[in-house]
Amino acid sequence: MQRIRLRYTKRGRLRFTSHRDFQRAFERALRRAKVPMAYSAGFSPHPKVSYANAAPTGTGSEAEYLEIQLTEQRDPDTLRELLDESMPTGLDIIDAVEARTTGLADRLQASEWEMRLDGVEPAEAERAVAAFLAAETVEVQRLTKNGLRTFDARAAVAHLEARAGGADGDDRPGATGCAILRLVVRHLTPAVRPDDVLSGLRATADLAPPVPAGVTRLAQGLLDEETGTVTDPLAPDREAVTAAAPTAAGLTSS
Repeated sequence: MQRIRLRYTKRGRLRFTSHRDFQRAFERALRRAKVPMAYSAGFSPHPKVSYANAAPTGTGSEAEYLEIQLTEQRDPDTLRELLDESMPTGLDIIDAVEARTTGLADRLQASEWEMRLDGVEPAEAERAVAAFLAAETVEVQRLTKNGLRTFDARAAVAHLEARAGGADGDDRPGATGCAILRLVVRHLTPAVRPDDVLSGLRATADLAPPVPAGVTRLAQGLLDEETGTVTDPLAPDREAVTAAAPTAAGLTSS
């Protein structure tokens, strides 16, 4: 079998697509693109697709990941193009690499998020961020399927900053109109989501945006603790493919 790892997006109105809706759209795309999928055994076989850490419904994302298993070899770039053409606009397949390593899910240690707070002055957001970061713990509550849970949102936040953002999407330097939060959140148990951080900002600094925040995941992958940045989880596979290329070329020439 060949394993291919894909990166896809959830943009525009498609951010409201549930994970199950995406699964259905992706499986239709596999059939349209005539991908030679491997299937599970049993009474009801299904294509071997592994999804990793999907973003919550209603949030946009530039960095969702999945892995598929094939019964025949395919060029990852060509496969990506065929699948992207078969997906709805907004659910875009933007990267593909042959899996040469194990543990993709283990490399998704953290996410970088952007939250657009319309109606919030940047100075107000900066004060709230300072109060949040100064706190040792920030307890928030969320209703889960097991009932109301209380957990520490501060422990999961590796980086948080506020800056000015322009109105109507004009986010050029110096533009004003709203506050933009950039944050890096560790993937802990229980998972801390961007809305939990907003709850923490409300608890520590009474920050309450007048309209729902626009939330987008910009990246997810390995966390560099020194810089607080998130690195590409597909990089080890790309490096393995590159390292194997000279060997393959030598065998071909001989």
